[in-house]
Amino acid sequence: MNLLWFYVAIVLAISDLLHTTLMWKVLNNFYILLGGLIQQSTHSTWQTWVVHEIMEAGFHFVVVSIVFLNPTIGILAALIHFVIDVTHTVFIRDMGELEHRALHFAVESIFFILLFGF
Repeated sequence: MNLLWFYVAIVLAISDLLHTTLMWKVLNNFYILLGGLIQQSTHSTWQTWVVHEIMEAGFHFVVVSIVFLNPTIGILAALIHFVIDVTHTVFIRDMGELEHRALHFAVESIFFILLFGF
């Protein structure tokens, strides 16, 4: 049970890659149209971005909850992923893909070590 933190961080990283692949490569046209609809209903770029991040967190919640058969872990994973995305977008503007993934994995690992590692 002591490695649960590691498994959750790995599944969350895979979920993030799955989200990126599905939304930007497979469902690209739908995703762009959905973004336009959200933009029209919110009338604000930052609100559209927050809605996007909330929907992404929902995706991670579903994936992680199914993998671990535990909605509590899913909620925690979605929450920490959302907080990291919002924080690094606000405070760290220029971040490459590798740095983005490394930041997520490091912070999410620390978060889950604090919860499940002891």
